[in-house]
Amino acid sequence: MEFEWNKALLVFGFGMLFFGLRYVVMAGTAFLIFWKFLYNRLHHRWIQQDRVPEKKKILHEIKYSLLTMVIFGMVGIWIYFMKTQGWTQIYTDFHEYGWGYFLLSLVGIILLHDAYFYWTHRAMHHPKLFKHMHLTHHIPTNPSPWAAFAFHPYEAVVEAGIVPLAVLLFPLHTYTIVAFLFYMTFLNVLGHLGFEMFPKRFLDNVVLRYHNTTTHHNMHHRYFHCNYGLYFNWWDRWMGTNHVNYKERFDEVTNRDKEKQMQIG
Repeated sequence: MEFEWNKALLVFGFGMLFFGLRYVVMAGTAFLIFWKFLYNRLHHRWIQQDRVPEKKKILHEIKYSLLTMVIFGMVGIWIYFMKTQGWTQIYTDFHEYGWGYFLLSLVGIILLHDAYFYWTHRAMHHPKLFKHMHLTHHIPTNPSPWAAFAFHPYEAVVEAGIVPLAVLLFPLHTYTIVAFLFYMTFLNVLGHLGFEMFPKRFLDNVVLRYHNTTTHHNMHHRYFHCNYGLYFNWWDRWMGTNHVNYKERFDEVTNRDKEKQMQIG
């Protein structure tokens, strides 16, 4: 298989369209539902009630997220190049590995990404990297769903690196990659939602407490040097990087009196 620039440009165009629509539809839907239509009814679940996001910061989130989509599209060209060189293990025939492996590989790439994100994210909080790579994402200290991909271009390249890495390491069906990208976007938007929609006592469950909540990442935006994990909470637990008041904060948000808050509002 030879590398062809016309096909590479098609990959780039399709990638930009795919990533852009995915971001706009999922982040936009979350923003309209929670920040517009249901804002008053769910105000008691708004995590940082003492900080109202500024319009210019929301525009900042959108601008940098759209720039990230361009970079993600360019990484698509790199994956296409890797495929032409025989470096990837992407496959298209379900029968080659079976449905069991399809599901197992989806779990595998999610777990790989969770570890990859924790360590790259924590590295970007190093003083020598933070202002050059990660500060852009932290300008909103009370983020909206639009912040899901608000990365500096350097960070966007790092974030996009998970798929090229995964297709080098183990076989992945194209639909596995697509399913993973939708899962990743959904959880990323949820982490920046600003409203805690997980139920009360979620963190009291011995199994569920290992899944992160919106409060977890919202506290990361507020306090910076804690809560680095993406999907799951085990890396923060193992490394001692959970905010000391994480559970207390989650319980406070999820136990607020809805009727009392509506009367105050």
